[in-house]
Amino acid sequence: TGSTAGASRGWLQCNLAILPEAYAGDFEAWCRANPRVCPLVAVGNLGDPRLPALGADIDLRTDLPGYSIFRHGEPAGHAAAVGELWRDDFVAFAFGCSFSFEDVLIREGVDLRYLARGEREAIYRSTLESVPAGGFAGPLIVSMRPLRPADAIRAIEVTARYPLAHGSPVHIGKPAAIGVDPDRPMETLGRVSVQDDELPLFWACGVTPQLAIRQAAPDLCITHRSAHMLVTDIPTATLRDRSVEEGLPPLN
Repeated sequence: TGSTAGASRGWLQCNLAILPEAYAGDFEAWCRANPRVCPLVAVGNLGDPRLPALGADIDLRTDLPGYSIFRHGEPAGHAAAVGELWRDDFVAFAFGCSFSFEDVLIREGVDLRYLARGEREAIYRSTLESVPAGGFAGPLIVSMRPLRPADAIRAIEVTARYPLAHGSPVHIGKPAAIGVDPDRPMETLGRVSVQDDELPLFWACGVTPQLAIRQAAPDLCITHRSAHMLVTDIPTATLRDRSVEEGLPPLN
């Protein structure tokens, strides 16, 4: 029932958006136009709460530790399960999450000192804009991880090889250049700080679609709750060097 940050290391974690069919085409077009934000890994069939490409027994109505509900584009609370809200006209979209590559960074020798300090990444609303499609538009939400310069370089190299988990950072260095005040995060999983010998690195974040959904304003939409991801049966290592266009390898 809690955050999946740091959990299930080695397995792909996914953001989730569930929308009515009338909005699904435009939302998929928006995802395709913004692959760093929404690297699509699976799209469900109409009315189907399963995503077999991600796991044989996944049930999207119950298998996330938390959901956010939106009605007519406005936040309408959170839920632990959404079976009572499920509709026959829903289409589900899953896209990779940067939680997936933290284990890869550690294995590649990147020193994630913020974890040793008991900190987690924070997320911020930026002035970077997504590419609009249909009624979907809005600014990028970014997640920040502070790293020393040598580790930052290595992290850029490593994450660039995982485009299905947001890929490389969208910004490095001065937060003000993208309209971010590091002392005013939207959300954080705990205290986060940037030490004098560290650089802030900003990755596109899977909370961004929630702002785009607020613009499109479907009568009902369900997403993952921030930091409460769908944990899949896909080993993160199998995503290395696979493009968003290629998609996932077959699930054995």
